[in-house]
Amino acid sequence: MKILNLSTQLHKWIALVVGLQVLFWVGGGLVMTAIPIETVRSEHRAAESRPAPLDTGGLPALGEIVRRAGVAPVQAELRSTPRGPAWILKPAEGESVTVSALTGQPFGPLSAAEASALATSAYRGEARVSGVAFLETAPEETGRSGPLWRVDFADGERTSFYLLPATGEVVTRRSGVWRFYDFFWRLHVMDWNDGEDFNHPLIIITTALTLSVVITGIILLWIRLARDLKAFRAARRAGRRD
Repeated sequence: MKILNLSTQLHKWIALVVGLQVLFWVGGGLVMTAIPIETVRSEHRAAESRPAPLDTGGLPALGEIVRRAGVAPVQAELRSTPRGPAWILKPAEGESVTVSALTGQPFGPLSAAEASALATSAYRGEARVSGVAFLETAPEETGRSGPLWRVDFADGERTSFYLLPATGEVVTRRSGVWRFYDFFWRLHVMDWNDGEDFNHPLIIITTALTLSVVITGIILLWIRLARDLKAFRAARRAGRRD
């Protein structure tokens, strides 16, 4: 009886403490399994694109680009962008510098109309652009730093494309579906700030307590099944004597 009473009390009070989080775990798990990750990432809203071949024959040499840019890079990457070929120059310290591979100078400012046109060309669907904004600081949901252009589309998912102001490249897509998913993800991992840490002490302690609820529940079930079986056998023996 002592084991039964102890297990009952532990099971009841610990379940009361962790019950809400268990609900979040189950609810979050349902959301994360029910919504395809491709939909969360708005991959169905990304138009198929094939980068144009990059003709390097008419481009200045990297050494000349570095001289014009005034940057001493430890790493350099040449790539095709919607605004033309670009060199991404990474210095030993500080942020990367993006310059035109034709001039060695930074690209001119990207206008709202150009950002809207570039986002529309990268978008799959019939929805119109509902808003364009230049953000000095990248929103947390992008996982990036620095300024970005945000172009919103009037579709059912409230899709937003984020573009680099230098090259006009779409670097991140977000939507109402992503934000709904992200809300449940943060509840699931118990990290309400940015949803990045899923090894913190709070979730470890809560998981351990939940495990104790399961263990005490198994003990209670075992004891009650054994007691019911004993009572059933006693009833059968009594019936035979009658």
